[in-house]
Amino acid sequence: MGFFDKLKSGLNKTKESLNEKINTVFSAFRKVDEEFLEELEEMLILSDIGVETSTKLIAALRERMKKEKIEDAEEVKVALRQEMQKILEVTDAGLSLNTKPSVILVVGVNGVGKTTSIGKIANRLAKEGKKIVVAAADTFRAAAVEQLEIWAKRAGAGIVKRNEGVDPASVVYDAIKQTREMNADVLIVDTAGRLHNKKYLMDELNKIQRVIQKELPEADKEVLLVIDGATGQNAISQVQAFKKEADITGIVLTKLDGTAKGGAVVGIVEENKIPIKFIGVGEQIDDMEVFQAEDFVKAII
Repeated sequence: MGFFDKLKSGLNKTKESLNEKINTVFSAFRKVDEEFLEELEEMLILSDIGVETSTKLIAALRERMKKEKIEDAEEVKVALRQEMQKILEVTDAGLSLNTKPSVILVVGVNGVGKTTSIGKIANRLAKEGKKIVVAAADTFRAAAVEQLEIWAKRAGAGIVKRNEGVDPASVVYDAIKQTREMNADVLIVDTAGRLHNKKYLMDELNKIQRVIQKELPEADKEVLLVIDGATGQNAISQVQAFKKEADITGIVLTKLDGTAKGGAVVGIVEENKIPIKFIGVGEQIDDMEVFQAEDFVKAII
């Protein structure tokens, strides 16, 4: 199964929900007028796209309909897809890992799929011929280290781990040392799942970032925030909270195959201007791809 087919399959619940709402509007109106647009805006909001983003999309549609004299419902759908795509193409979706070594710091709240995402990203990079080291800096849970070890082994990556309860920043320091010794290309740092309102956990994240900056000041650094796709609109507040503590360079979306809330992706990007870097479309190690806005929009509308 190709990526687009996986994406369509994984986003089927979102597509069914969004299309049902949109088609309800289209079937209720004989002509595309202001009342139609108001109803469409309400349906976008109900599809987890968010008030602010839905308002922007409808404003852009209104402008295009006047300018291009759009009266046909199918043309409106095409225009809506194109406007969503513009929002999602905020910046380049690729990773900037041009130095040797480069660093990927992975953050997020508990249970979003950070460890699994790290394994999948490590696997992708290894397939590109890069040598990977993974730092198990979630020292709060022994199970987290064990799980990361399994994924690192699957991806053919080295792993640096320490005992439960050890200072996570010291694990990162040791991992940087080993990355240099192994002449590895990329260091991927796993961190404890942290609630954005727990100050001591955010302080710990800052400490890890300071160690990375001190030891590898010239290295390319990506800070990826992993978001559970089923979170919907709540994901926007998560992104905003983590932005205050870390220079988030991209978002990894997981678990979209089990939710109808995939429309929230558009609002997440629009309100934060942070690109989606990867999207998880299944449970297997190969089921993660670089996010492509055009394919994503086609898969949900």
